[in-house]
Amino acid sequence: MKRTILLFLFGVLCTATALFAQGTKESDRELLVSAAASTTDCMLELVDIYSAAHPDIAIYCNFASSGSLQQQIEQGAPADMFFSASPNQMRILQEKGLMETSTVKDLLENRIVLITPKDGVMLSSFDNLLDPSLFKIGVGEPKSVPAGQYAAQVFEYFGMTEKLSSKLVFAKDVREVLSWVETGNVQAGVVYETDAKMSDGVVVRAIAPSESHTPVVYPIGVVKASKKKEAAEEFETFLFSKEAASVFAKYGFTVIDKDV
Repeated sequence: MKRTILLFLFGVLCTATALFAQGTKESDRELLVSAAASTTDCMLELVDIYSAAHPDIAIYCNFASSGSLQQQIEQGAPADMFFSASPNQMRILQEKGLMETSTVKDLLENRIVLITPKDGVMLSSFDNLLDPSLFKIGVGEPKSVPAGQYAAQVFEYFGMTEKLSSKLVFAKDVREVLSWVETGNVQAGVVYETDAKMSDGVVVRAIAPSESHTPVVYPIGVVKASKKKEAAEEFETFLFSKEAASVFAKYGFTVIDKDV
């Protein structure tokens, strides 16, 4: 987890640098990608790979919940690309005419899992969350965090929504939920499978049935306000390449594009 924290801080530093640069002298070969927090590790690796092959292009990442990133783009914050953990946020931006529709494509799939601390309570299904001994469950804030929205759908599917309401603790993004579970600040949490794989401090206790929630799909596209659309589309093409697919797979994502 230390590596994840360092990578996240690196991403934040990169974002700050990018924003500073855009406030002074904007380069045509400088991209700012607003990406879902759950893509942090794989995106930083992919940026390194792409930058090594294209030293004339500087790519910076702004990692946060997809809902927060959506709102930032709506409010005019700098962004050349948007990589969402849910089609909902992308659709909203498209409906508002803020995305280059022709560039918006579904790239990845993920799964929703129930986790506990490594030495935590033994659970075998989502139904176990109703146990009276469990009183603190971490989930993403449903209004802005796709993982939280998926979790809410899973709870509804199992008929547990009202019974769990007093137990839920809401996080600003899925990585915060992961951190809470690792440190034992919550007894269980609902995150993406890829997040769970990044940590040796948690155990996956159950995988949400596919029919219990809408598909976990990650679309990506170019922001219409971007002044560097050509460079952005070139980077997007790379993200659909076989080389990028191998990196996504390493982190547990499933690539949707069947031609990759």
